[in-house]
Amino acid sequence: EVQLVESGGGLVQAGGSLTLSCAASGFTVDDYAIGWFRQAPGKEREGVSCIRTTESATYYADSVKGRFTISTDNAKSTVYLQMNSLKPEDTAVYYCAATSYELDYYQCRLWHEYDYWGQGTQVTVSS
Repeated sequence: EVQLVESGGGLVQAGGSLTLSCAASGFTVDDYAIGWFRQAPGKEREGVSCIRTTESATYYADSVKGRFTISTDNAKSTVYLQMNSLKPEDTAVYYCAATSYELDYYQCRLWHEYDYWGQGTQVTVSS
């Protein structure tokens, strides 16, 4: 059974950093496309970053490029999202998601391309 469990969210001041973790079980993270999404109240779910199985290519939304880094630790079956220089507009519930399909650069940012989801972790950035 595929399971994803996020952790690492919390309250941080603007300019601070957080590292989110997505612990995976039931599959090998290296064989799946993994995405991080976020959803703020009243807003649509937004693709933040993803790492694709093909060539381990990565994608970042323009709003987080240069500040966020996605990485995987296959030995720990964990995917990380390092978030630096956080802004109040980064406040949202963050979700990780996975699919066994090979997604292209465009697909990996779309939430409906993913089959499995974690429960989410709240990130709040105060100004």
